[in-house]
Amino acid sequence: MCHVIVTCRSMLWTLLSIVVAFAELIAFMSADWLIGKAKPLSSEDMDNRTGGSQEPYHPTLGIYGRCTRISHMQLSRRDTLCGPYAENFNEIASGFWQATAIFLAMGILILCAVAFVSVFTMCVQSIMKKSIFNVCGLLQGIAGLFLILGLILYPAGWGCQKAISYCGHYASAYKLGDCSLGWAFYTAIGGTVLTFVCAVFSAQAEIATSSDKVQEEIEEGKNLICLL
Repeated sequence: MCHVIVTCRSMLWTLLSIVVAFAELIAFMSADWLIGKAKPLSSEDMDNRTGGSQEPYHPTLGIYGRCTRISHMQLSRRDTLCGPYAENFNEIASGFWQATAIFLAMGILILCAVAFVSVFTMCVQSIMKKSIFNVCGLLQGIAGLFLILGLILYPAGWGCQKAISYCGHYASAYKLGDCSLGWAFYTAIGGTVLTFVCAVFSAQAEIATSSDKVQEEIEEGKNLICLL
């Protein structure tokens, strides 16, 4: 018989696991890893300004995507165009970024799988006599290691030609040049930290769902058990 067990700690672990998976996925897909040096305003941009000062545009560059501004000569307006600069894996700008993409993709795949499984932990607490929380916590720890490897290798690719075109000639491995780090990079770091938090907190979720209070509720014949 299936017992639905909901505790404060197990629910918090489930929600945090889902948030971490989505955060890492969004960061990976974003083009806002590097914020390029400011592009000077064109003469047309200067003519079309209406009043106050207009800040130069900063293009952004991701692991496989980029965002830049295109001008419509006839319509006198500018649009931001975002999309992949690489049509396939081999066209990613740097071998280090290719390795980063592989490690991040592996980590995110594991996190998404754990996030999916975590939804069912309210009803299923063990698989083949193994605690599902402990198994998921172990997988999250492995995913965190993949994410760390990817984030360590990423700055090594700042010396590629693509990064130099955005960050200037002073850019090199682990040196940003004229660029700055975008929100996607910080989100990936924050998600990695929270991944290890989830891995540790999974043990607390296991303790909460196998406590004496839960066993007492099961012995009383209750199928829905909610404990704060």
